[in-house]
Amino acid sequence: MTAVATAAPHPTRQQTQQQQAWDIAATVCDPEIPVLTIADLGILRDVQVTEEQVKVTITPTYSGCPAMDAIRDDLKAAFAREGYKDTEVDLVLAPAWTTDWMTDAGKAKLQEYGIAPPSGMAAAGGHSGPIRLKMAVKCPQCSSLNTKELTRFGSTSCKALYVCKDCLEPFDYFKVL
Repeated sequence: MTAVATAAPHPTRQQTQQQQAWDIAATVCDPEIPVLTIADLGILRDVQVTEEQVKVTITPTYSGCPAMDAIRDDLKAAFAREGYKDTEVDLVLAPAWTTDWMTDAGKAKLQEYGIAPPSGMAAAGGHSGPIRLKMAVKCPQCSSLNTKELTRFGSTSCKALYVCKDCLEPFDYFKVL
């Protein structure tokens, strides 16, 4: 039996447009954490291109997230700059966003920015099974695990405020949701 080499299929014009549109949407940054794009954050769910419009689907980090209006406006502006005349942005709440959707690159960007990235999995689907234990949060400044939560809610609802007991620096921790 011999293997037959076949050429990889060429992307269709529609696939190329879809990828280009995704790439445009993926440049939009989160207004609350400007080092993260909406793709890094995992809230960019889908981008569809038709002859008439671009349709972008995003999922908020939580249902009352105040950044969604700014993200919608930024998406429309990004597509307008690229010559797209009609951009629709749909917000979908289901399935609910979790920190599991964040990219590894996004978590690294948070760390570099001075925000401790979420640690662990969100355990989507409920809390059946083993009891979840509170784990130490690593300081993004000195990497110490000798940290303490000061308040469950930090500068945004997605973050908690911590302090490092070694370097004494306060820092945000992006909560596992």
